[in-house]
Amino acid sequence: MSPAKPVRDDVPATAMGFHTTHWSMVLAAREKEGSAAGEALASLCSTYWYPLYAFIRRQGSAPPEAEDLTQEFFYRFLERDTLERVQPAAGKFRSFLLACLKNFLANERQRAHAQRRGGGQWLGPLDSDEAETRYSLEPVDQRTPDAIFERRWAFAVLERTMQELQREYSASERGELFEDLQGFLPGGHGNLSRAELAVKRGVSVGALDVAIHRLRQRFGALLREEIARTVSSEAEVEEEIRYLISLMES
Repeated sequence: MSPAKPVRDDVPATAMGFHTTHWSMVLAAREKEGSAAGEALASLCSTYWYPLYAFIRRQGSAPPEAEDLTQEFFYRFLERDTLERVQPAAGKFRSFLLACLKNFLANERQRAHAQRRGGGQWLGPLDSDEAETRYSLEPVDQRTPDAIFERRWAFAVLERTMQELQREYSASERGELFEDLQGFLPGGHGNLSRAELAVKRGVSVGALDVAIHRLRQRFGALLREEIARTVSSEAEVEEEIRYLISLMES
């Protein structure tokens, strides 16, 4: 087997510029209407809803109530004047989203539940079965709900990045290579050593190392892109990467 051809692997992560997308777009549009900003906000919510669902469960809500609360929160978040309340220094999307959720939950506790929650519809209905399955399989964690939210957010970022990388490799008919090498990525799963994997694939360890290097390089580039969607400036990308790594190691 010859070394895998790179899919934009030749572009170092440090050479990638900051693209005004998603959260930065939302911030830029806070004083004017714009469908693109609304779509970007909906995309972020659709991608990162699970940490919020888990936060609500951690607060003591049963699965059906947590599902209703999550649906209703996103409905209000996307349909009301959320952008008007975003400040220029809002910073990271995860911090703003969690603050909005806490405010929503506080209001829900104070008001009479005359109307059933979940009456609205948002742009990406959550998979409640998947959510509860994931929640039930997670180990008991004694951290505070806020700390657990941060950690789950980190896992969501890595999962999103891994999914995009797998899609790229599969699209270039290298899905089997990705499956073999993903264990060498953060959060990846693999049982074979480099030497064992080289024998399996019929290549030298050196050739395998080249393929692993290219995979990691592309993973790093995609991780930067994913994180850039959730912060408001290029300067925050490196800070967020360091923070995400610290959460994974804690």
